[in-house]
Amino acid sequence: MKCVICDREACENRYCELHMKAYESVVKKYDLWKKALEISWKEYLSEVAKNPLTGEWAREVAEYLIKSGEVRNVTDG
Repeated sequence: MKCVICDREACENRYCELHMKAYESVVKKYDLWKKALEISWKEYLSEVAKNPLTGEWAREVAEYLIKSGEVRNVTDG
């Protein structure tokens, strides 16, 4: 199976190893952003995608998540 973002071989969760690491980083850092800015998942992904300091892999993941409409179950607290 191929990665949903690139043509590399997918290893887990539909992503190749590189995009999976970037996905995990994007998800993990959302909790910090949410506490600091009270930002929604979609707003966060948009900020990640347009930030010039965001790495290429993370930007590609954020753009994919925006396009796919993937939502994240976030609990308040």
